[in-house]
Amino acid sequence: MSAPTTEAPAPFAVTRRYTRWLLTLLVLIYTSNFIDRTIVSTLGQAIKRDLALSDAQLGVLTGLTFALFYTGLGIPLARLAERKNRVVILAVCTGLWSAMTAICGFAQTYWQLLLARTGVGVGEAGFTPCGQSLISDHFPPEKRSSALAIYSLGIPLGSMVGAFAGGWIAQHLNWRIAFLIVGAPGLILAILAFLTLKEPPRGHSEPGRPTSATAPPLIAVLRTLWAKPSVLIVMVAAGIASIGGYGVNGFIPPYFVRAFGLDYSHAGLVAGLVTGVPAGIALLLGGYLTDWIALKDKRAYGWAPAAGLIVAAPLTVISFLQGNPVAATIGLMIAACVQQAYLAPTFALVNNMVEPRMRATAIAIGSFVWGMIGLGCGPLLVGVISDRLAKGLFRMGDFAVLCPGGAGKTPATVEACRAASAMGLQHALIGAAAFYLLAAALYLLAARTVRRDLDR
Repeated sequence: MSAPTTEAPAPFAVTRRYTRWLLTLLVLIYTSNFIDRTIVSTLGQAIKRDLALSDAQLGVLTGLTFALFYTGLGIPLARLAERKNRVVILAVCTGLWSAMTAICGFAQTYWQLLLARTGVGVGEAGFTPCGQSLISDHFPPEKRSSALAIYSLGIPLGSMVGAFAGGWIAQHLNWRIAFLIVGAPGLILAILAFLTLKEPPRGHSEPGRPTSATAPPLIAVLRTLWAKPSVLIVMVAAGIASIGGYGVNGFIPPYFVRAFGLDYSHAGLVAGLVTGVPAGIALLLGGYLTDWIALKDKRAYGWAPAAGLIVAAPLTVISFLQGNPVAATIGLMIAACVQQAYLAPTFALVNNMVEPRMRATAIAIGSFVWGMIGLGCGPLLVGVISDRLAKGLFRMGDFAVLCPGGAGKTPATVEACRAASAMGLQHALIGAAAFYLLAAALYLLAARTVRRDLDR
């Protein structure tokens, strides 16, 4: 392991205009990232009917397969980012996932689509470690949570744009064309990143902080994190919160199609409203409030996420019990205004716990934990429970045989299949909200030791 040194940064001057451009471009790339990541959720019901899939198979498409490669390759790519040019890695990864998203539109079978989605996960694996490491080298600790909150706006923006555009295209054209259209912008953004972004010296935003001359080995990063219990608890808490978040958001469009008879376009509109502006409000409030409160008490890194998740849980349950789509949409929008407040404080805490040459790896480790727990398990868990409940609620025979893709094969079974499928999914989504409360308890537990761990 390299001994920490106070590295004399290479000459590197950036203006406020450049840092604003850096943050803007990273937000746009993150938006493209989330459009391509979540577009399957918006198109889920159309894909399900076209390819005669189960909800469990949809859960694998939207979560598990993507998560395996997204999180599994995140650490190796982060180790590369600690040693090599992060801008180049980021640009290459952006181009790769965008191309693979477009290829999804050519899939003729479930397995072909699954393979293409694997490629999307491979490309997206390198973005988060590189992006957050670059931001941390441009913004000091006292401004880092708010900067990462702005960066994280790509999540609701991507979810909203993907839902609006994907739903409309699926309704008026078809789901294959949607993949082709949303994959194209990322290729342009990859070129812009390669041509306009600069690679800063490690620790540029903290010139007096000891920084290793070379990237410390992976075992050194793991030991650093292991020695700070609060950051480990926060990683697990974020993963558990993500079970609820990914599980709920991944099935909002199919739920509104089944429960209220909305077409794909209107179901996409609902998903965009729920995952867009309200989630953006949550991210900004979580980031800026955490920065402000943390100046006085570092326990804000645990308190702020816990408060948002505690409020979000009952609001989510109440929303899915509503009997009309307007009330359900409004309830889910209010829940989303507080639910995602955990993201920016979590990102900031992980970055602040380690020295500059460990940040990409630390974020990749965090992404592995919360990605495998949340993204890997959330949609799959909701899908499996939904299938089992629908099967139990269907009284006319074998649900899998009589309701392929959730739709009845004969006029006599159409309504029964729809009702069982809708109710099974409703109960599964209500159950997913319980994970918010468990995550909140862990964030409160982490708050007890966060001050000590940051000061060490």
